[in-house]
Amino acid sequence: MQIGFIGLGSMGSAMALNLVKAGHEVRAWNRSRIVQDRVPGITLVPVAADAFQADAVFTMLSDDPAIREVILDAGLLAKARPGLTHVITSTISVALARELEVLHEKVALGYVSAPVLGRPNVAASGQLNILAAGKADAVAAIEPLLASIGKRVWKLGEDPARANAAKIACNMMIAMAIEAMAEGVVLTESVGLDRADFFELILGTLFSGRAYESYSAQITDRSFEPGFKAKLALKDMRLAVEAGNQIGRTLPMLEAVREGLANAVSAGLGEKDWSIMADMTVRNIATATDSGER
Repeated sequence: MQIGFIGLGSMGSAMALNLVKAGHEVRAWNRSRIVQDRVPGITLVPVAADAFQADAVFTMLSDDPAIREVILDAGLLAKARPGLTHVITSTISVALARELEVLHEKVALGYVSAPVLGRPNVAASGQLNILAAGKADAVAAIEPLLASIGKRVWKLGEDPARANAAKIACNMMIAMAIEAMAEGVVLTESVGLDRADFFELILGTLFSGRAYESYSAQITDRSFEPGFKAKLALKDMRLAVEAGNQIGRTLPMLEAVREGLANAVSAGLGEKDWSIMADMTVRNIATATDSGER
């Protein structure tokens, strides 16, 4: 198939390269200039509209404003190849997902929300979990492509917003797990229990699972090189707050982790992995967040 791809960051480039490995012709565009050697086998196109002249196009941009700027404000949907299916793998707001569904229907394009679970190394190995929602025919049209970039596709129904709400909730719960481990360390280190021994205990009894295994190791090693940057995690917590507000609900644990991430970003640690907020909790570091981080 001819595949367009917009957004060749660490996640997007890994996904696009796996599509090439699966035998697809990939034409890609990125907002900033990238070196061709970094994406062998991918044809780099000069404008984003070129990526929409394909059988399907994937979008992996950082946030709602980026999607509005690159795709909606530029009128790319109206310029797209007829019959194209648009797959947005970014973590975006529930509100934008609903808006995009309507806009795609107006121009008779397929639309699938397909945010992913996994870090860049997971994307590179083609082992992402993909949360997919959209009209059945649109999902069916791109399901073979999803199989090239992920180990499992979780079909969540025909309402695209379901996939986005699920992804936001997943990231919210991971942030809560990170904070829970940090607060556990605060208590146990106060009596001299080494954090590695504490984590061995919880992983072997109450809290086995990938999130606990991965982030307990980072907290133990005090290693916070980015897999998922704190500034992007803060964006996702804001999306979760917005989603709660839309249904008239305040989520107290969400507010706590949102504030922790806001503190990390305010402290100049936005480029670090989001687990850096655990280090700040353990070391009892707080930063005022009244400067617009809310």
